[in-house]
Parts: sequence; structure tokens; C-alpha cells
Amino acid sequence: MTKEKPSVTAATRELLKHGVPFTHHLYQYEEKGGTAASSRELGVDEHSVIKTLVMETEVKSPLVVLMHGDRQVSTKQLARHLGVKTVAPCKPEVADRHSGYQVGGTSPFGTRKQMPVYMEQSILNLEKIYINGGKRGYLVGLHPSEIVRVLNPTLVHVAIEEV
Repeated sequence: MTKEKPSVTAATRELLKHGVPFTHHLYQYEEKGGTAASSRELGVDEHSVIKTLVMETEVKSPLVVLMHGDRQVSTKQLARHLGVKTVAPCKPEVADRHSGYQVGGTSPFGTRKQMPVYMEQSILNLEKIYINGGKRGYLVGLHPSEIVRVLNPTLVHVAIEEV
């Protein structure tokens, strides 16, 4: 864990604006390490580390999906829920443009473009979650109800176990 002071990001500004209590968690970012690396570095269960995924429909409409770190998104179930043909992850450069963040540092808070947010419902069962704070190597810890209060996500059941 690094000892440097967390920087102010669009995500933390959004959290402060809404009065969200949160904790700062800096760690050594690993390219392609994902939530396995961040949970290991922080000493927390990967299930409580939440991924922020920027996806799009077949007509290129962007959306954000919040998912447990140790689960994948069933894009078929999500597409069915949305009433569209397909949903797929955006290419990294497209995700960066939509969110205003670099992939690996994407937060659902303070995104450049307003996008609908879909959250795996079981995230609400957790006492505390760790979600990206707007830059690589930086997570914020907060109660999952704060996501509902600030982002008003649509709750979905689209998680599948990682193999």
C-alpha cells in the first residue's frame, strides 16, 4: 500500500458534493491486475471490490454496469433486461471518452457523459464496498446505499460466477 496523499478527482468531488462519507484506499496499480490485485493489495474480499464497466448496446448507446470484482456480467441477461439485441464492453478508448477516466481508473461518480447506471442487486447486501475513486491505484470505501442515493442505478440480476 502506498502512503501518498490521495488526489482530488472528479469522482471524489462528486462524492463530497453529495455529502457521502468515504475512506481513501491507495494501492500499487498493476496493469491487467483488476480487482484481484486491488483486493489483495488492500487485504479485502474481492467480492466487495466493485468494478465499474462501461458498456454499449448495438446502437452504441453507452451505459455503466457495477459488478462484484469476482463476478462477470451476463451480457445476454443484461440485453434482455434492457430490451436490446446486444450489450458489449466498450473498447478502452471509447470507454475513456464516455467516462472521462482512464480504463483501470473508471469511477461511476463524476463521469464526463451522463450514462444510465445498472448495479448488481446483491451489492446492496454488503456492509462496505470499495469502488474506483477516479484514477488507477485509488479506491474509495463507502456503504453501497450511497450509490443508490447519488446515482439512482437500476438494480439488476446479471452476475455470473467467474471460472
